[in-house]
Amino acid sequence: MASTVWKGHLTFGLVSFPVKLYSAARSESISFNQLHKHDGSRIKQVIYCQAEDKPIPRSEIVKGFEYEKDRYVTVEDEEIKKVAPPSAKVMEILEFVKNDQIDPIYLETSYYMAPDEAGEKPYALLFSALRNSGYAGIAKIAMHSREHIVILRPGQNGVLLHTMYYSHEIRKVDEFRTDLSLVKETELKLADSLIQHLAADFEPEKYKDMYRENLLGLIEAKKAGQEVVATPEPKQQKVVDILEALKASLASVKKPPAAASAPAASQDADEEPVAATGTGPVAVSKRPRKRAGKSS
Repeated sequence: MASTVWKGHLTFGLVSFPVKLYSAARSESISFNQLHKHDGSRIKQVIYCQAEDKPIPRSEIVKGFEYEKDRYVTVEDEEIKKVAPPSAKVMEILEFVKNDQIDPIYLETSYYMAPDEAGEKPYALLFSALRNSGYAGIAKIAMHSREHIVILRPGQNGVLLHTMYYSHEIRKVDEFRTDLSLVKETELKLADSLIQHLAADFEPEKYKDMYRENLLGLIEAKKAGQEVVATPEPKQQKVVDILEALKASLASVKKPPAAASAPAASQDADEEPVAATGTGPVAVSKRPRKRAGKSS
């Protein structure tokens, strides 16, 4: 069962009902432990007090805020709870805005919002209203030591909640600009054609993290004592004529797929490939195939 990250009430108008939040996604990466190079043992992080020049236990640690150089005010967890805003327990919808007015750059983290006990009917009502209207709710909620502005929008199975960056958190970069006067009509038509030839339905499950896959392959290869082969460097061609490059790109996507051919001639008949559990090309080595002995 998934664990909740927040529980409280959602209100809009005079309607109020209990809800709970679950994390909707999390990034996955490969973690490495830190080892002592000479003996392979795991190292241990020690919490050290500089003033007393000795290690201390975690139970002796308190929160402190540096308001001047080397001067701190300490804050207890209970004191933090006392000053939490009402949105720590009650999420209030402030207004509703059109979905197409929300720039995705403001979206931060996604959560599933589900009804808690006795909240099923008003939750279903809100979900249906959002789906039918084309509007999203803008609400306030306090969690993870800060107050968030959040967007409530209908998903496939229920209401999704996205925490939002505040406007001052969106960086303004002078270099991020586009000079449309550089684009020629013929180039635009070719680019549009290329987009149409590469158009497809959005199927996120077909996209894979090859960096992660290759790292897993490297790990499996090293466990098996195999050679680790580097990933080929990508070839980058300098674009001299963008119009010719677009024409060549369009011609390449129009070509029919090549027919299945016999095994590649580059692999010697005497060699048998040994790959690491199907995780990618980085962890591959070869060993000689055993020849059958001559009969007497």
